[in-house]
Amino acid sequence: MTRASISRYLEAVRSGSLDPREYIVELIPRLVEENHRLNLFSNLVTELDGCAEGPLKGVPFTVKDNICVKGQLTRAGSKILEGYRPPFDATVVSRLKAAGAIFIGTTNMDEFGFGTFSTNCAFGPPRNPFDDSRSCGGSSGGAACAAAIMRHHIAIAESTGGSISCPASFCGVVGFTPTYGRISRYGLIDYANSLDKIGLIGRSIEDIAIVLPIVAGRDELDPTSLSQPQLDIVDEEIKSVAVPKELIDSIPDDGITHMFWESMKKLEELGMEVSKVEMPVLRFSIPAYYILACAEASTNLAKFCGMRYGKEGKDYDRMYNDFFTEVRTENFGAEAKRRIMLGTYARMAGYRDQYYMKALRVRRKIIERFQEVFKEYDLIATPTMPLLPPKFEHIEQMSPATIYSLDFLTVPPNLAGIPQVSMPMGYIDGLPVGIHFMADHWQESKLISIGRVWERQIEYRFPINLGWSL
Repeated sequence: MTRASISRYLEAVRSGSLDPREYIVELIPRLVEENHRLNLFSNLVTELDGCAEGPLKGVPFTVKDNICVKGQLTRAGSKILEGYRPPFDATVVSRLKAAGAIFIGTTNMDEFGFGTFSTNCAFGPPRNPFDDSRSCGGSSGGAACAAAIMRHHIAIAESTGGSISCPASFCGVVGFTPTYGRISRYGLIDYANSLDKIGLIGRSIEDIAIVLPIVAGRDELDPTSLSQPQLDIVDEEIKSVAVPKELIDSIPDDGITHMFWESMKKLEELGMEVSKVEMPVLRFSIPAYYILACAEASTNLAKFCGMRYGKEGKDYDRMYNDFFTEVRTENFGAEAKRRIMLGTYARMAGYRDQYYMKALRVRRKIIERFQEVFKEYDLIATPTMPLLPPKFEHIEQMSPATIYSLDFLTVPPNLAGIPQVSMPMGYIDGLPVGIHFMADHWQESKLISIGRVWERQIEYRFPINLGWSL
């Protein structure tokens, strides 16, 4: 693979040997062709924005369909937002444009982020570029697929319970989820406000390191971003890595577990201490997460009622309950309806203490246990997902509860709001397997450092290589 592809692309642009606008105009038809097979894009541009002078001049970027791009169709994977075109850019988008990056399209996703396999998209699921009969993961499936097929491009994605790490693992790319609040959430169509984090998916850790400082930082439009410390990306020596016993012992795929421990041996050979640690509270992550996330989602989705955004109701003479019910029944998918009902139930007066408040206490315990581990170890590591990318026919046979349970490796760090990165660990039967590194709050630099070390140990494979090459 070509390392640091964005930096080499930028060198070509700055030297004048590559015209980025001409290049992207030539690239779009090839993306349209791939989109017919993989369904990764919700919308591809027909006219390019200007190319500002800046540190990312000419770099193409895509945006997950739940992040607002001015004038572009933004539907969050849902029919209820059909026709919605935001009159403004999300902060992450405006910062990229100001740095000279060029927006080329929005990527498909699970409806409002509700899913593990991107099979809940109202416009059809994106498909895995390694095997289009398989899932590319969710909910940022289209974003990871875009990174897997395009050189020197960065995908902007969003994670609530693992929606960056999971598809990055399934598509064999690098998925970086920063600390909660590191990147402004202004312009994000929220799933769960206290959990949502905007992050990056690319082909190498160096690409992430180039783009992250540009999109991170305080934003007066997002109060949750205001208390963050300075982001300094420097090489740090990683001395110790913890492996949560409760998570690693629950992985059903022996091949993934074996590959993971072989990877830990590589780290030990590089001088790092690798130790199993007990984190029993993580067993309660899945129920706590789905109670909290669904409760917040049911509140956030109340505004999609046929009056202000997307689909509109027509008969204004009816009672408001009838008016809202018809629009929401017709245009929300089955999984969205399921999570709205679960969340509404969990925060009802008679059940709030029994479910919602208890889940908040569990979340606090999880955060405290992570903080205790990080006092002794630099990083925590696990496989990213407990299974290989499944075929769509197998997903259809899974119950919702089974699908929810598959997030047990990615949900805990998202509940805690800590930064994490998924990187390719190896390949089984030609399909990628991810390794997941986690660091303490605001320690993104440690993840960049371990990523640089790790990428010297493995050769990545990409199924498709669209775009300019050396």
